[in-house]
Amino acid sequence: MKKVSLLLVAAALLISGNVMATEGKPGPSTDPDSKICTQIGDLLDDNRFELNEDEDLTAFVRFTVNDEHEIVVLSVETENERLEGFVKARLNYHKVADQNLEEGKIYHVPIRITA
Repeated sequence: MKKVSLLLVAAALLISGNVMATEGKPGPSTDPDSKICTQIGDLLDDNRFELNEDEDLTAFVRFTVNDEHEIVVLSVETENERLEGFVKARLNYHKVADQNLEEGKIYHVPIRITA
């Protein structure tokens, strides 16, 4: 009898572990960082960088949002000065559509431009 009850307990633990491990359907993201990343991607989409097929440009942008919901670029970390100027010109003081961003909070966004 002990073996049967032990087997039932083990089966119940396995079943409950599998139920807890399964994820639900991924819904639309409510993370404000992902919304701003999408908007920044749209702002930087139309660029005139001529790159080889295997070449890409990367940057790491630090920015905040002011009281008028505009992006204020704090820094662009990249080795390419042309990319730095491009990012600053496209993003600085551009109004953001997402009103959930906190004023004064510093956000970090990686950027990669490919051919």
